[in-house]
Amino acid sequence: MRAVGYFREAGAGEKGVDSLADQSKTFLEFCREHGYEVVASFVDGAVPDEDRRPGFQQLVEFLRRPEKGFLVVVTPAIDSLGRDLKETARSWFELQGLGAQVMVMNGGEDPAGLLLQAWSTAAEGRVGDKVRSAMRRKAVKGEVLGRPPYGYRVGSRRRLELVPEEAVVVRYIFRLYLQEGLGIRRIARCLNEEGVKTRRGGNWSMVSIRDILRNRAYLGTYSRFGVRVPGSHPALISPDDFRRVQDCLMARRSSYSTPQATPFLLSGLAYCSYCGNKMIGVSRHQSWKRQKDSTTAEASYRYYQCQSRTNQGLCDYHTRRAGDLESEVRQTLSTLEFGAGQTFRQAGDQEAVLAESKDECRELQRRLVLLDKRLERHMDAAARGRLSREKLHSLGIALAAERLDVQARLAAAERRVEEHASVAARRRAQEQALLRLSDRWDSLDFNSRRSLLRDVVDRVVIADDGIKVQLRP
Repeated sequence: MRAVGYFREAGAGEKGVDSLADQSKTFLEFCREHGYEVVASFVDGAVPDEDRRPGFQQLVEFLRRPEKGFLVVVTPAIDSLGRDLKETARSWFELQGLGAQVMVMNGGEDPAGLLLQAWSTAAEGRVGDKVRSAMRRKAVKGEVLGRPPYGYRVGSRRRLELVPEEAVVVRYIFRLYLQEGLGIRRIARCLNEEGVKTRRGGNWSMVSIRDILRNRAYLGTYSRFGVRVPGSHPALISPDDFRRVQDCLMARRSSYSTPQATPFLLSGLAYCSYCGNKMIGVSRHQSWKRQKDSTTAEASYRYYQCQSRTNQGLCDYHTRRAGDLESEVRQTLSTLEFGAGQTFRQAGDQEAVLAESKDECRELQRRLVLLDKRLERHMDAAARGRLSREKLHSLGIALAAERLDVQARLAAAERRVEEHASVAARRRAQEQALLRLSDRWDSLDFNSRRSLLRDVVDRVVIADDGIKVQLRP
């Protein structure tokens, strides 16, 4: 088996971390004892205010190479993967998602267990004893701690009380799911078509519908900080109906395998020409039995579908096969030249382009924060025994894959902002990128192809009968 090492230099005042020379020596001895072939090692320094880790990023790029084969990543200890526990968890799932086995030299055979144990210990110490006791006393009384769920508001004595117009919608959602047999997507579409808005005045999505169907607050039970207070506020749903809904949700969820996050080439670039919303990548796996010989056949499908249709039930069923659409984009790019007016936005609006790139950077940074918070919630749930290690593993890897994708998009957006100062240099870079896409499409790996596309293409507007590729100005 082939092995790569990852080491981190000790920060100022940090104890228990060997020198880089000692870490490298221990790594070589570890590989010799286990019969591993040493391939490479990657090192990061210890700079507290540095967001990026060049050594870890180089490791990630190395693991993305198709010719790397099966590798084990060896690190001195589980906390060597990050400068804090959150970064360690992110790094762990990123390496696992890239197909590498992670081993620690001083932690035994179960590094995942070490990570979860460290997280559990840290979680116990996040809230001081006095604060924990005060919050628990409030929770026991049924006093609201945080934002009230849809259908309720904070009333007198900090108790939940009904919001009549929202309560009607909650009961309607449960009735559509339980009595009329509508799925979550169809319920969102139904509410949006009827003009029913969320509390913030937006459209309903699958996530918001699912959250309502799972919320035990509608039983009249207040749950917070490990405390449940039955009958603390008016119930909206009967216990029998709520249980039946949970059984249905569980049955539907267990009938599908855990999705593996596989990035799509045109994610973030493809737009529906009918509603203006993004087209998102969707994967489907189907199996069927042949009538001729009763054998089972399977097939996987990847396509782009309008986000309004997928998450909110709006827009019509506009969809394109991923391979066909990407081939059409490639063909269109091969016929384009910079200066062809119909493929560009209006020239001279450079300040607007710069502002848009900066807005994109801010949005991508916000998404990274949200992804980190989701991972923290999953880790907290696993540390409390509410989420199995198998489920944590699949969810963590999916989040890590999405995070790596967002990081790549952020790096490209930040590069565009930096290059904006020199219009001529940016134009030459775009021309070279377009030429590489046209001449070397098949020989480029996925990440290189996607990076070049983001440097050149502003958006791909998709209609049922064709596409329009808009290049960056």
